[in-house]
Amino acid sequence: MPALDRQDMPATAVPVGTAKAGRIRYLILAMLFVVTTINYADRSTLSIAGDSMQNDLHISSGELGVLFSAFSWSYLVAQLPGGWLLDRFGSKKVYGIAIFLWSVFTMLQGAIGFFAGAAVVLLFVLRFAVGFAEAPSFPGNSRIVAAWFPTKERGFASALFNSAQYFATVAFAPLMGWLVTAMGWEHVFTVIGGVGVVLALVWTKVIYAPRSHPRVSQGELDYISSGGALVDMDAPTAEQDMAAKQASSGKENLRHIGTLLKNRTTLGVFVGQYFINTITWFFLTWFPVYLVQERDMSILEAGFVASLPALCGFIGGVSGGWISDRIAQRGTSLTAARKIPIVTGLLLSTSIIICNYVSASWLVVLIMSLAFFGKGMGALGWAVMSDVAPKQIAGLAGGLFNTFGAVAGIVTPLVIGYILDATGSFDLALAFVSVCAALAVASYLVIVREIKRVELPGYEPATSATV
Repeated sequence: MPALDRQDMPATAVPVGTAKAGRIRYLILAMLFVVTTINYADRSTLSIAGDSMQNDLHISSGELGVLFSAFSWSYLVAQLPGGWLLDRFGSKKVYGIAIFLWSVFTMLQGAIGFFAGAAVVLLFVLRFAVGFAEAPSFPGNSRIVAAWFPTKERGFASALFNSAQYFATVAFAPLMGWLVTAMGWEHVFTVIGGVGVVLALVWTKVIYAPRSHPRVSQGELDYISSGGALVDMDAPTAEQDMAAKQASSGKENLRHIGTLLKNRTTLGVFVGQYFINTITWFFLTWFPVYLVQERDMSILEAGFVASLPALCGFIGGVSGGWISDRIAQRGTSLTAARKIPIVTGLLLSTSIIICNYVSASWLVVLIMSLAFFGKGMGALGWAVMSDVAPKQIAGLAGGLFNTFGAVAGIVTPLVIGYILDATGSFDLALAFVSVCAALAVASYLVIVREIKRVELPGYEPATSATV
C-alpha cells in the first residue's frame, strides 16, 4: 500500500537530527542560481544593447518591440515539448544541452552587424533560437528543486533560483553597459554567450539526481525523502520508468493538459504567472530604454541604474521565499504560507504607476526599486508549482505554467512598443504594468483556493519516490 504524500505534513514529522547529515542539495541550488543568472543575462542583452543597435542598424521602436518579443514566441512554443523532454530523458541531460545551445545562439547575435541589410531578420531568428533553447530551464529548475528539497525548504529554494533573474541585472547590467560604451554593442552578446558555453561544461560535473550523486550521504537522502522530496524523479525503477513513459505519451499529455487547465488551483496559478511575467518582461526589455529615452540617462548610466531595482528584486525574492517557509514551519497552512508574501509583494508592485507623476530621477529609481522588490517577493509561482504539480508530469506541468508566462513575454514588449509609437510616452505603458500586477493579486485571491498537490485521474497517489 503506497505511503501518504508528505508535502502537507508538519515540519515535526521530519527527523530534525538528520538535517545536518549533508548539504549537497545547497551545492545543487547554487548551480541552479548561477545557471539562471546567465539565463537572464542572455535574455537581457538586447535591452542593454538595444538603443545603440537602433542607431547603428536603423531599427524603429516598433521593430525593437518585435525583436524583444521574438524570444518569447519560441519560448512559448517549446514549453510543452521541453517539459516532456525533461520528464522523458531527465533534467541533467536535457538542461545541459539547452545551456550550451542558448549560449552559442547568444554569441552569434554579435555578428549580425556584418549583415546590415538583413540584420532585423537575422536578429529575430537568433532571438527565436535562444528562446527555443531556454524553454526547459525553469521547468528543469522546478523538477530539480522538487527532487532535492523537502517541502519545508522548497519555498526558499524556488525563490532563490527565481531571484537569479534580478541578480543577473545586478551582476551584468553594469558590465554590459560598459561593454557597449567601451567596445561596442556586439561584445555584449559574445562575452555573455561565451560565459554560458563554459557553464554548460561545469553543469555536467555538478548536477545529478539525488540517488545518483557521488557525494550525497544516506542521512541527507533520508532527510529530504522523508520531507517530501521526489528523490527518484530522474532515477526510477523499471516499473516506474514504464509508468513514466505511459504518463508522458502524446495522447496522455493532451489528457493531462486538460486536467491541469480544468483544475481551479493550477489554472489560477497559470493565470497569475501571466500577469506576474508582464512585470518581469517590462524590466527585462523596456526598462533600460525607458531610462535612456524618457529620463535622459546615458547607456552607461542606465546600465548601473537598472541594477538598483534589480538588487531590490533579488532581496525581495529571497525574502518572499524565506517568509513563506517560516510561516509554513510555524504550523500555518501551506496555502496561507504561499499566498501572504505573493499578495503583499504584488500589491507593492502596483506602485510603478506613481512614476508617471514624479520628475526627479532619484525618485523614479526609488519607486521602481519598491515595485521590483514587491515583484520579487510575490514571484513564488515556481514554489507553488513544486507544491501542486502532479508527480508523474512535473516537467509537463512546469512547461504549461511557463507557457502562460511566455505569452506575457510576447504581449508585453509588443504592447509597450506600439504604445510608444502611438503616444511617444511611457505613461500608458507603466499604467499597463501596474494593472497587470493588480490582476495577479486577484488571480491568487479569487481563483486559487487551496494549494495542494494535484493527483492525476487514473493514477494512484504517488509516494515521494515515485514519479
